[in-house]
Amino acid sequence: MSLIVQKFGGTSVANAERVMNVAKIVTDTFAQGNDVVVVVSAQGDFTDVLVDKQMEINPKASRREQDMLLAAGEQISIALLAMAIEKLGYHAVSLLGWQAGFETSSSHTSARIKRVDPSRIREALDRRNIVVVAGFQGLSRYGDITTLGRGGSDTSAVAIAAAMHADLCQIYTDVEGVFTADPRKVENAKKLDEISYDEMLELATLGAQVLNNRSVEMAKKYNIELEVLSSLTRAKGTIVKEKSKMEKMLISGVAKDTDIARISVTGVPNNPGIAFKMFSKLSKKDINVDIILQSIGHDGKKDISFTVAKSRGQEAVDALKDYMESHGASGIQLDENVAKISIVGAGMESHAGVATKMFEALYDAQINIQMISTSEIKVSVLIDAVDADKAVKAIHAKFFD
Repeated sequence: MSLIVQKFGGTSVANAERVMNVAKIVTDTFAQGNDVVVVVSAQGDFTDVLVDKQMEINPKASRREQDMLLAAGEQISIALLAMAIEKLGYHAVSLLGWQAGFETSSSHTSARIKRVDPSRIREALDRRNIVVVAGFQGLSRYGDITTLGRGGSDTSAVAIAAAMHADLCQIYTDVEGVFTADPRKVENAKKLDEISYDEMLELATLGAQVLNNRSVEMAKKYNIELEVLSSLTRAKGTIVKEKSKMEKMLISGVAKDTDIARISVTGVPNNPGIAFKMFSKLSKKDINVDIILQSIGHDGKKDISFTVAKSRGQEAVDALKDYMESHGASGIQLDENVAKISIVGAGMESHAGVATKMFEALYDAQINIQMISTSEIKVSVLIDAVDADKAVKAIHAKFFD
């Protein structure tokens, strides 16, 4: 007997027909002699509906009350799925995050999991129940409901798998696995049979929406084998694990991120410590900085450009504006019409000319590069947002066609 954790996203439970489809997948797994824990997201775009309701009442509502509201979406999903499982003749128990033992930090809307006490889940499994858990949520030490941020249900599923030493954690989505590019945008995107944790983590961080990056990070830490597959077909998915045959490939995928903004601080005094002081202002506000480009100093001045999440762009500008002007900077600009395009692959470590090939694809497509960032297994470029889809197709064709 194996313990299998299965996670289903919002599109998988978007309506009654799909809820029953998920119930069939779950009960088939259980009928094969496995213990099954199911983690479910809110139905379809229901989280967005709840956010819209909040905006109608109070756009500046406290984060605590936002969590109280947003957690309702998963409560609906787990109850409906448990009812569907019962209809198929099996026993099911639905549990909210706190009932399933999720203890989190008290950072509302972006809480971190501190520990999972799976004792109640184990008790339910021992009574031969299928356990249905609300993803995306937990309880702080103050007894308040918290949420884990977008994509938190993936993290919930991996956390349960780690706490219970599950044999497999399956992440069901609306695509059949991990592809070399978004198959909805690139017609000849290829499905990967396997991919390493490191490559998947880079792709998830760089905009590939198939898995949440925090969940991949946790899976790598606890060596939880993941399988990404579709709830709409019964096709074999993609295995995410420590070592992968796909490391033989030059690159494993092309990712796009349009949720990004570029900030340029011009005329910065070319003095020691100025970059430290500037970025420490952002660090204190928990604003993550990605690509950084600093010009060579001239006339005692330099320019510094960097990228942040689009949702934090104006906040970053506000945090820096008065400070930088008081230190002699000539200006600060925010550009939200940019996109980050990245290639990822363990094969880069042993093959020269990968970046050149990417730049050639962009040149052939007449797309200008604004900024460049590299690591051992990735190359990222910043371009105009209007060229994002064209860039992904051009790069994918260069490497895979």
